[in-house]
Parts: sequence; structure tokens; C-alpha cells
Amino acid sequence: MRKNLLTLLLCMVFVTAKGQEAQAPVYSMTLQDCLQFALKNNYSRQSSALGAESKELGYEQSKQERLPNLSASVSESVSHSTGESASYSGNYGVSTSVTLYNGGSINNSIEQSRLQSEQAVFQLAQYDNDLAIQIIETFLSALGNEDLLKYQRAVLKASEEQVRRGNELFKEGDILESDKLMFEAQYASDLNNITNTEIARDNNLLTLKSLLSLDPLAEISIIAPDTTAMIQMGMIPSQDFVLERGMETMPELAISEYNVNIAKSALNISKAGYYPTVSLSGSLGSGHRDFSDYGGQLSDRFNQQIGVSVSIPIFSKGRNKTQVAQNKISLQQAELDHMQTELSTRQTLVQEYQDLIAAQSQYNAAAISENAYRKSYNASQAQFEEGLLTPVELLQQQNNYINAMNNFIQSKYTFFLRRKVLDVYMGFEVKM
Repeated sequence: MRKNLLTLLLCMVFVTAKGQEAQAPVYSMTLQDCLQFALKNNYSRQSSALGAESKELGYEQSKQERLPNLSASVSESVSHSTGESASYSGNYGVSTSVTLYNGGSINNSIEQSRLQSEQAVFQLAQYDNDLAIQIIETFLSALGNEDLLKYQRAVLKASEEQVRRGNELFKEGDILESDKLMFEAQYASDLNNITNTEIARDNNLLTLKSLLSLDPLAEISIIAPDTTAMIQMGMIPSQDFVLERGMETMPELAISEYNVNIAKSALNISKAGYYPTVSLSGSLGSGHRDFSDYGGQLSDRFNQQIGVSVSIPIFSKGRNKTQVAQNKISLQQAELDHMQTELSTRQTLVQEYQDLIAAQSQYNAAAISENAYRKSYNASQAQFEEGLLTPVELLQQQNNYINAMNNFIQSKYTFFLRRKVLDVYMGFEVKM
């Protein structure tokens, strides 16, 4: 009986485990799906978004510094000395203070917090661009390897047929054993190429899952777009348009400009150290000496106080002067960094544009080459069947075709990558 119950329990556990395994999510995504999924689920991106949210809270808090503070205090004490009875006393009070003037330090601190909050939005946009480029590169690499596998499997099928045909010809005495072995070696090489491409594709998918913050064991497949439509969407705008658009939209420029304004605010804050601080304060309080006529004591001892205080800096051991000088240097550095960022951004856009033109040219040449070598290889197969071509010549044509095919696929997806990266830099939605 116990054995039957144990068996039943194990079966239930097995069925439950299989059911949970069957319910494991399977992801099938286009490039747009990957980009949208990453914006919501990438852990580093979520952390960056929280950083931007924290800067916004800091800005809201800085605006509260204009308001007066308010605090209350309550104290009760008992004292006793030899020969005397214990005595009780208490004090209660409410106090407030507000800064009326401090050389603009509060206003400049608020302005600095506002700039930092707005800058965080552009920093998040910059992170989104970097993440998008990584996803595009990984997605297209996986897509290219998947495309390559289709060609390699077709070649492998032809190699398999060559091995079969080579064995027949060797038995008939029409070819040497070395020729037969060459066909077998070519088949093994083509099979190894498929294995390597599958591993490369799987590594691409593993990287893609990392960018999407998915479990590495999660199942994911990518949906290939219409490559003909991709070619049409790959139309290249003018370089002038790319530069103008990119300089308007790339967040790096806005970030560096905010750094300049933040440095100006820091300089103004440090200059406030030379000015006096004027504060207004007030308080209400009362207390008692004992608990006899408690209410009367509180009424009699009720006090009010209001006052204005002025703190005038006279000598700060050179701290104010040093702080101002350091902030002036920081401002100059921020201005230089901004000019360098402008220059670097233009250089990046020009370089990306030139890389795109080169990739397009290479793709067009590779397409012509692939078409020529494919037809030549097909013709060579027919010539080999008619005995007009030796095995060595056939395999040479096959390897030429394989190299042309690899170059074609690599150049095609390099062209797609360069075009889509340019879209990211220009602030356009990435479509495929």
C-alpha cells in the first residue's frame, strides 16, 4: 500500500513538473518587439530610469528649501537632592526659521537641481540609443547566421550527393580514391561549417536574451523581415541631412550643454559664500516648575519671540576664494567638453555615413559576385556529371561559391546594420 502511494505521489510530481515545463514562455520576436521589450524589461535600463526619477525628486526637494522650517520640543525633568523632596519641571516650545537672503544660493541650487533632472532624461535617451544599437547588431548577426545556414544546408545536400556520386564513380573506376576522399573531406568541412554557424547563431541569441534580461535558458526565436523591403528601406539620405538631423537629436549634445549650465550654477552657488545670510526666526513656548496650578503656570510662562539674524562672512580661511576658482575651472572644462562633444558627434555622424556608403558598395559588389559564382557552380555540377570537369575543379568552384556566399550575407547584414544605426543617431524609429 505504501509503495503504491509513493508511486502515485512521484507520478503527480512528475506530471506537475512537466506541466510547469510546458507552460514555460516561448518568445518569438521581430526587431521592433525586441526593442520595445528591452525598454520595459532590461534591468540596467530600469536602473537608469530610477536614477532619472531620483533626480526629479531631488529637484522637487530643492524647491522646498524656500519654505520655513518648523519644529516642536517637549521636555520634562525631575531633580532631587538630599534633604529635599523631588521637584518637577517642564518646557514646551515651537520654533520656526526661514532664510530671507543668502546671496542667491537657494535659487541657484534649485536651478542646478532642475538642470540635473532634465539632463537625466537625455542620459536615459542616450542609454536607450546604446541599448538599441546593441540589440540591432545582435539581432542582425543572428539573422545573418540563420540566413547563412539556409545556404550552407543547400551546399551540404549537394556535398552529400557528391559523396554518393563519388563512391559510384570510384567503384566504376572512373575516378581515383583520392578524388573520392576529397568529396568526403568537403562534406565533412561543409558539415563543420553548419555546426560553427549554428553555434554562432546560438551565441547571438544568448547575447540577445541578456540584452532583454531574459533567462539564458528561455526559448527565443527571431522573426526575419522581408529582406527586399529592407533593401528598399535602406535608401540613403544625403550627408547634409544626416548631419543636420543628427546634431539636433543626438542626446550627447544636450547632455554636454547641460553640463555647462550645471557648472555655471555651481559657480553662482560658490559666489554666494561672499554674501551675508539673512534669516527670520520665531518661537512660542511655555513651561512649568511643578504640577501645582499646572494650567496657570503655562499661562503665566507663555512667551513669544521673533527676530532677524544676519550672518556676515569675514574670513573663511580662503575656502570661498578657492571654491570659486575651482568652479571657474570646472566651467571652462565643461565648455571645452561641450565643444569636443560637438566635434566628436559630427565626426561620428560623418564616419557612420561613410561606413554606410562603403557597406552599400560592398553589398552591391558581393551580390553580383554571389550571383556569378552560384551560376558558375551550378554549371560546374552539370559539367562534372557529363565528365567534362574533374573533382578538383568542381570542388574549387564550390569553395569559390561558398566564399562568395559568405561575403554576400555578411555584407548584406552589415549594410542593414549601418543603415539602422544611422536611423538611431537621427532619432528615427527603427523599422524592418
